[in-house]
Amino acid sequence: MKNFKNLLLVALFFATTTILGQTKITGTVVDEANQALPGASVLVKGTTNGTETDFNGKFTLTADSNSGVLVISFIGYKKIEVAFSSGKTNVGTIQLKEDEDSLDEVVIIGKGVVDLAGGRKTPVAVSTIKAAEIQKKIGTQDVTMTLVNTPSVYVAGQSGGFGDSRISVRGFQQDNTAYLLNGQPINGMEDGKMYWSNWSGINDIASAIQIQRGLGASKLAISSVGGTTNFVTKTTSKKAGGYVSTAFANDAYFKTTAFYNTGKSEGGFATSVMLSHWEGDGYSDGTQGQGQTYFISFGYTPNETHNFNFLLTGAPQTHDQNFSKSISSYLQYGRKYNSNWGTYQGNYMSERTNFYHKPVMNLNWDYKISETANLSTVLYASFGKGGGTGPRGAYVNLNSQGQIDYDAIYSLNASVVDSQNYQGYITRASMNNHSWFGMVSNFEKKINDNLTWNLGADLRSYYGTHFRQVENFRGLNSWSESRKLKGADHLADGTSVTVVATESFKANPWDTMFNSASESQRIDYDSSERISYLGVFTQLEYATDKFSGFFQGSASQQYNQRFDRYDYEAAFEDSEKVSNFGYNLKAGGSYTINESNKVFANVGVYSRQPYQDNMFSTYNNYINPFSQNEDILGLEAGYSFAKENFTANVNLYRTSWKNRVVNSSRTTGGIVQNTLNFGVEQLHQGIEIDFKARLFNDKLDFKGFTSIGDWEYKGSATTRVQDENQNIISETNEDIDGGKVGDAAQFTLGFGLDYKITDDFSVDFDWRFYDGLYASVGAVKENLELPSYDIADLGISYRLKVGEEKDKTLNFRLNVNNLFYEVYLSDLRTANTVGAGDATWKGINVNNQGYFGWGRTWNASVRYNF
Repeated sequence: MKNFKNLLLVALFFATTTILGQTKITGTVVDEANQALPGASVLVKGTTNGTETDFNGKFTLTADSNSGVLVISFIGYKKIEVAFSSGKTNVGTIQLKEDEDSLDEVVIIGKGVVDLAGGRKTPVAVSTIKAAEIQKKIGTQDVTMTLVNTPSVYVAGQSGGFGDSRISVRGFQQDNTAYLLNGQPINGMEDGKMYWSNWSGINDIASAIQIQRGLGASKLAISSVGGTTNFVTKTTSKKAGGYVSTAFANDAYFKTTAFYNTGKSEGGFATSVMLSHWEGDGYSDGTQGQGQTYFISFGYTPNETHNFNFLLTGAPQTHDQNFSKSISSYLQYGRKYNSNWGTYQGNYMSERTNFYHKPVMNLNWDYKISETANLSTVLYASFGKGGGTGPRGAYVNLNSQGQIDYDAIYSLNASVVDSQNYQGYITRASMNNHSWFGMVSNFEKKINDNLTWNLGADLRSYYGTHFRQVENFRGLNSWSESRKLKGADHLADGTSVTVVATESFKANPWDTMFNSASESQRIDYDSSERISYLGVFTQLEYATDKFSGFFQGSASQQYNQRFDRYDYEAAFEDSEKVSNFGYNLKAGGSYTINESNKVFANVGVYSRQPYQDNMFSTYNNYINPFSQNEDILGLEAGYSFAKENFTANVNLYRTSWKNRVVNSSRTTGGIVQNTLNFGVEQLHQGIEIDFKARLFNDKLDFKGFTSIGDWEYKGSATTRVQDENQNIISETNEDIDGGKVGDAAQFTLGFGLDYKITDDFSVDFDWRFYDGLYASVGAVKENLELPSYDIADLGISYRLKVGEEKDKTLNFRLNVNNLFYEVYLSDLRTANTVGAGDATWKGINVNNQGYFGWGRTWNASVRYNF
């Protein structure tokens, strides 16, 4: 009995000690606008004891000790640590600040297929732009301009019109850089190109953009030579709220946007919706444009095991286009000169209009199989319809103002009795319609604390249709064309056929979704292609506190076939089905020297299948004998340094690329000529440096970068010149050894300052210098170097807290781009040297064709967050 009493007393003593040692902690978590953050994580440091804040941002947590530290975190915000004790059980209101530098937990869907650097521990050369910076600095520019303040990135072509910019990474054009939307590949399946006008809404819906230069961290069965750019969209989140905004800019630009997120309900449902409209005259003459963006996201989390998200987005748009002109024409008519438009009876008309609507939808499913295994899958589809307009028929000279003479065109057509044999003049539309379905899936298994294995699949099916239809008869009643059909030998010696087009179709992105020419009304050409792609990939990574290493491999089978309904006899409409096998192998490792210093090295070997347009480069069913797999060898090494307020990175790279096809184009007398180089070898090597510092108690952010590249062609190549209708003009073999790769600056230097005068008022300034920029003329031995130039941008931001609890904000923003009005050539499409008697501009022959860059532009916006 005595022993029992003693045991009871001991048990009572320990129970009392435990109860007395427990501490009940309370507090509230808010954002920078003092708005509650429901679902924020609150964890006792060093333990697994934690909780989440409620709808009002409040939390209650029982700790097992009288004192300690709480770690508070929330998606997209910096973690913060707060001490508690028995004398301080109410820690009060804790304000979290947005983390502008990290992508940790930004992606709450598709975590396994959205390949962000940091998904594996072995690093890559990477730059990340968060939503706050995108919204702040993008203004009226293409989304490509968000990447200009990063090493080895060059953007050109903006003077072509809204959405017509091009981006190069490490000297590789955008058909050789992979672009992904929430893990979904979005490069064109036929040619790998990006048409940014189709993605004009990305800057509105992106939560982050990350560009991985070089080998990248992507686990897909893709061979991205320049790198991988991930666009991560907004997703349904726990936090309710939204915003409305309006923006104004030079050249009559106007934009309105509205976004709302319902927040996550108790049943696990959430919805996000965004709508926007924009319109403007364009910087260059005759480049008017307008469009919309819609974004709908439905999220459902039934339990901790499954998470679903359905997304639908699109950006129907139309914009008139400017093509490259001779420097002499710009000097005569002004640097905004564009010869693709004119007036008739006082009405503006454009001969070159791009119009497109590409709805994209995807369904993400994240499945937490166990504590050590996860499966992420995205099913996607897109349905693009639209094209671009241009002239067809008799050529009519420009008027005295250098514009299209529509008076002469309508007068000519009034005199035409029979429109056959191109006696008249019409505006045609070259249509590019497609249906694209795909799936990306990734299984991840954590084998132990150090070893992780990934296995996945990348499946795509693409069917595209190309034809021309009449957009405007320009006073004619009909348009007829005759041709002889081709047979098995691709010679036009078969049946004679005449098509008479009596219907016209508007260049409107909404109309074209449901209304385009039937086969009997199609002119010039009518063909389709089917591309099927089956890829598998795997990755094994071993990581400790000091060392990490990975091996990654992928294999893919691609099938290509072309169907020509217009130029071939029925028995020969279908081309031979081409099958190509490709693969890539990557390996790398990193070593953490200490808390601040880290080094890494990666190597990759690729064998990439040729694009459809390179296989059928004459746009008939004849398979180009020069088309073959491209061979790439990539080497890179890097060093990173990190302290609390300073980070820096140094990256070295060397990329050898063989058996590739290079494209370039020029316009002469309104006629487009394309140059293709086959069997090209390129060698790109260079060094990249970037740094970031926070000074003066986090009031000043100071960023800088530089990149030094040496990009050249090697050996010889076959050069073919074709007209706009893909007829071969000439074909020769040329020595290109040592020729400089064009269309991107081989040396860049820049810095940025962002100073917070107060918590709500800031000023930022960016400066960039470009040198070693050569003409975009394909693979040639002697290229033309453009004059170097520098650009400065200025921005001012002000935030006003409103509402009874000051939990809503009005955000004002002003941007001035090219602040000092630098006059410069952004790119050239020819490389004519200076001869006797030739006029020059900054040492460049004025007969060369290209674009001047934009002069000084401005935009202002106001945004109400609620």
